[in-house]
Amino acid sequence: MKREKATRLGLIGLILLLYLGPSILESYYVHLASMVFIYVMVASSLRTVYISGQFSLGHAAYMAIGAYTSAVLAKSLHWAPWCTIPIGGIAAAGVAIGIGFPFSRLRAVYFSMASLFFGITVTSSAGLAPKLTGGFTGLHGIPRLFGFTRTPYYYLFLTVSLLVLLVLYRIEHSRIGMTFKGVAQSHLAASSRGINEAGVRITALAIGGFFAGIAGACYAHYAGFIAPPQFGVMTSILLVVYLIAGGKGGFAGPIVGTVILYLTPYAMGGFQGYAPFFQAAVLIAVIFLIPEGMISLPGQIRSWLSARGGRKGVSFDAP
Repeated sequence: MKREKATRLGLIGLILLLYLGPSILESYYVHLASMVFIYVMVASSLRTVYISGQFSLGHAAYMAIGAYTSAVLAKSLHWAPWCTIPIGGIAAAGVAIGIGFPFSRLRAVYFSMASLFFGITVTSSAGLAPKLTGGFTGLHGIPRLFGFTRTPYYYLFLTVSLLVLLVLYRIEHSRIGMTFKGVAQSHLAASSRGINEAGVRITALAIGGFFAGIAGACYAHYAGFIAPPQFGVMTSILLVVYLIAGGKGGFAGPIVGTVILYLTPYAMGGFQGYAPFFQAAVLIAVIFLIPEGMISLPGQIRSWLSARGGRKGVSFDAP
């Protein structure tokens, strides 16, 4: 109980500190923090898909669907971005449901490969309609929410990301979340209990797609420009790296993984070009040395210190 209380107090303190961010950070770091909030939402939504037993390699495609839907509606039809952002999330969820029916029959590596080809198809399709989406050169002039001032975006993305994390946390620890995990552990056992396995997998895809679409739409109206490569295969792979390196077994895993690995290139200074190699090295080290991810490090360190202290306390006095 004491540890849970301390964790809650620490979490509240961290949130309060984050809301003080723009008052103590330079504009450049406010921008980086805003981008971290966006990718935390996407990586956490990927975890929702993962806990249902589906390992997606094309999750950035839902981000693209949300971004392009919101951007096109706002630019071409002059709809308010405040209305088009949730529509972008709904569009991404709708596509997730549509592909969920055929994909729900696929498992393990077959689902991963199908999701990879789906991601490639989405980004390629976005580049084939230049009059509507700007083609492969990108869509410019997307209406912004607050102009070019970064601080309002920081507060908006922080608030939205906290709400998204709260919803995803409640879903994971609800009855439907337990059903997701049950299907992932054994689809045969779940089916024998009367659980609609296909419906569960489609629901997980829809939830993950919706929040990834929301994040993509937020990004579009923040950057003012989007292009297919921003949501390509490399982005999807990085999301997987954030999830695995942070710890796919815990809710905080993708959050920790995103914060550390997204900011790594910007902390490397002149060695920024070597960031992908560093991220790959971190992933390999995590897989072999700490399979439960970076979120398990504090617990492993405490166990190591306790074991070391216990060995020092052993007495070998002669009888």
